[in-house]
Formats: sequence, structure tokens, C-alpha cells
Amino acid sequence: MRLDNHECNAMDLRTTPVHLGLGSRANPVEGFTWEPEVLRAYSAAVAADGAEGRMVMIFDGDGLGDHWESHPAGDELVVCLSGSVTVTRDVDGVPDHVLLGPGEATINPAGVWHVVDMEGPTSILAITATLGTDHRPRTDTRPTGRVGTPSPEEAP
Repeated sequence: MRLDNHECNAMDLRTTPVHLGLGSRANPVEGFTWEPEVLRAYSAAVAADGAEGRMVMIFDGDGLGDHWESHPAGDELVVCLSGSVTVTRDVDGVPDHVLLGPGEATINPAGVWHVVDMEGPTSILAITATLGTDHRPRTDTRPTGRVGTPSPEEAP
């Protein structure tokens, strides 16, 4: 995994996210995967951006999300590009459902647990404050148990 400082060619946001950092920088994240060691390397590489850093990525899918997540450092923007998606937030123990169609968006407030369910083939664009992001397995309708994603503090 490395941040590319000079990428000017077309890139696929499904496989190469872009990190938005301090000073209005936009750096493609080459070699990104969801493996723990790559997540740790990404967290360490962007740690200086603190809570202002954002990851921009497109996700394709179909079906129920397998985990809840929370972004304590900042809000997350979710944009439905195609298909239909339901974003469910756990707001003080009460589920809050937002249905999105193509071109519609919602904001997941900082620290609010949420899950994304894609209804049929769907593509979404997410702009996420990644610092300290936490994941929990989806075992029922509310977040339970901590799995975790490394924060810069946990990075080697």
C-alpha cells in the first residue's frame, strides 16, 4: 500500500480509493485492500491528517451489509450511484432507515452506528472520515461486539 502523489491517469475508485488530506491533497491509495496489515499501513501513512482526512471509494454490492460501522472522527457522506440502498442508523437504540435511489445521498453523523443494505445490484460512493473507524459484526438489528479497524494510534 502506498499513497501516490503524482497520479494523473484514470483510476477505478472501486479498487483504488483516494485519500483527501490536509492542504487540499488528493492521493490515490495504490495497493489498498481490507486486510489488517494494509489498513494499519494506510492509517499510519495518513495519521498526520488527523480527523480531517477522508477516504473516497465506490462500493458495488447486492444484499445485506455484514457489519455495523461508526466513524467517531467525522461525518460520512453516502451517495447512491445506481440501484437502491437502505442506510440504517442506530439512534439511541431506535433504528432510523433512509432509502436512497440513484443520485440521492445521506450523511451518517460522526459516532453514529450504521449499516448499509443494497437492494439488488447497487453502487454507492462513500466519503468517510476514517480515523478510528470501528466495525462490529451484524448479528441482529443493533450493533454488538467490537471487531475494530486500526486507528493511527494502533498502527506500528
